[in-house]
Amino acid sequence: MRLFHFSDDPGIECFVPRPVRVPSMRPPGRDWLNGPLVWAIDEVTQPLYFFPRDCPRIVLWEAPTTTEEDRARWFGSSDARMIAHVEWAWFERLRSEPLYRYELPVEGFEDLADAGMWVARHAVRPLCVETLDDLPAMMAAHGVELRLMASLVPLRDVWSTSLHASGVRLRHAQGWAATPDASTR
Repeated sequence: MRLFHFSDDPGIECFVPRPVRVPSMRPPGRDWLNGPLVWAIDEVTQPLYFFPRDCPRIVLWEAPTTTEEDRARWFGSSDARMIAHVEWAWFERLRSEPLYRYELPVEGFEDLADAGMWVARHAVRPLCVETLDDLPAMMAAHGVELRLMASLVPLRDVWSTSLHASGVRLRHAQGWAATPDASTR
């Protein structure tokens, strides 16, 4: 297994635990996840972070309970393992801005059993850093189909399907704050 952290900063020598910038609603007993931690993502779900830092996106993939109807509706004839939805307003940055993928040692990380997310409660020195300068190509190489949209708002109901839906930085999506229940994503 491999763990990664993605950043727009190419010179991080040590990741120090810090609280999240925007606290999330957490299940009872899990509010510690808003506290000081070092976050990492596993190799399988790393495509969730093949985006510029503040880029709002919704990434979908099949869950063990995904129905044929949901697969057909959301994936169509695509054979991608994930579908990433991004607003057109972010495409130029997605295409042109570099991203830095830090590989982190696995020791000392705790599995959150949630979409490949891991956390450490202590400082972590990266093993290496790699520059990613063609993010759409990285997505394609990892079986992710990129779909560009004017707005992500039409996808707000995807959380009521049998697919796994991951929304990241949705507070930056056009019109998202005006949607019902936007605070939970």
